[in-house]
Amino acid sequence: MKGKMTLIFAALTVVILSSCSDKWLEAKPDESLIVPSSIEDFQALLDNSSQTFNVSQSSSLGEISAGDFYITYSSWQSLFTTQEKMAYVWADTKDFYGTESSTGWQNSYRRILNANVILNGIQKVKPISGRQKDWDNVKGSALFFRAFDYYHLTQLFCKAYNSTTASTDLGLPLRLDYDVNVVVKRATLRLVYDQVIQDLQTAASLLETAPLFKTRPSKQAAFALLARTYLSMELYEQAGLYADSALKIQSELVDYSKVNSSPTYPFVRFNPEVIFHSTFLFGIFTISKLIVEPELYNSYTSDDYRRTLLFRAVSGGVTFRGHYSGDRNLFGGLATDELYLIRAESNARRGELNASLSDLNFLLRHRYKPGFAPLISNNATEVLRLVLNERRKELAFRGIRWSDLRRLNKDNRFAVTLSRTLNSQTYQLLPNDKKYVMPIDEQEIRLSGIEQNDR
Repeated sequence: MKGKMTLIFAALTVVILSSCSDKWLEAKPDESLIVPSSIEDFQALLDNSSQTFNVSQSSSLGEISAGDFYITYSSWQSLFTTQEKMAYVWADTKDFYGTESSTGWQNSYRRILNANVILNGIQKVKPISGRQKDWDNVKGSALFFRAFDYYHLTQLFCKAYNSTTASTDLGLPLRLDYDVNVVVKRATLRLVYDQVIQDLQTAASLLETAPLFKTRPSKQAAFALLARTYLSMELYEQAGLYADSALKIQSELVDYSKVNSSPTYPFVRFNPEVIFHSTFLFGIFTISKLIVEPELYNSYTSDDYRRTLLFRAVSGGVTFRGHYSGDRNLFGGLATDELYLIRAESNARRGELNASLSDLNFLLRHRYKPGFAPLISNNATEVLRLVLNERRKELAFRGIRWSDLRRLNKDNRFAVTLSRTLNSQTYQLLPNDKKYVMPIDEQEIRLSGIEQNDR
């Protein structure tokens, strides 16, 4: 199967590159390549995660910039890429990439192109009797993956969603076709979010409730990503409804008292909370370099299992090791603990305080040592603050904090100023600063003519 997937991917590459130049049309095709033409072929493309969808840098720059860790100056100097260094200090556009291209931008659009090729190709395949579910899975998966990347691109390269300005704010080049020759300008932010929602709703109608493998999407994953998307849009009722729909399919939480703290990475890959497995990584996240901000680490009390399971002592402080990936890669997928927190926040914002605290306490009973005293409050602002505090602690280093800062900074009650010191120089990122939007690399600007972000 691996050999077949490689051949199919090579054929897909030829198809993509052929649309870039007439010279490719004159080239003699390699008869050893397998042109994707069946449900199995397109499913193989979807499963070829090393080439296409699974390992993503889409969340990396945001996680670097989110301020939950620091590194020493010598570690900063040793970083391999300019964009890592510049994201760490919230650098100006002119300094951000140097001669590099944006890894997150390029990889995401490569996967979007793959999804578009699959969506175009599967329409030409007529499923035989008994294969409709397999056909539906291919189409639904491609739609999910396209939405997954567009969502993460909005969190980096677009302003935070504002319903009053989204119809005029710059979004992304919205590529919905496999022809790379089509010139696409930046759509409005509202249109991009509308497309993400449409893709996910259609995907949810096509996918099975649970996947065969957790690297494949499912109905639950589509619901979970819809919940996350609506949360980013500050449409809290819809976010809560989709979180609830996802939890009705599968709601299990890991009992942290039963997790072995001895391994370097205590959590196994595909643990019961994981709905969809995806990872991201940059060298800056190496556990020997990354030092967790003391303010974050000290927010975990001694009777909280997360204090020992998520962190370990290193020279200079503590580092993070609680990846749900099961290895050094940061987990950037979807999991049930996030859904409980989305539903809790939705209820808190809508005045359903008992329901909010019920979800929060249910989560925390799986995280604290015996004797945990349930959180109690009848004050709406206090309950919301409790939920947001636990959201930061529970979802640390999952590529989510940056998105949370972007929306929460609009509310003076929860706005924060980020600060880092490097080689005796202090850098700050103020709430709602224009640098909460990443620059698009100059190579993309030159080739496509799209507008650069104002930052």
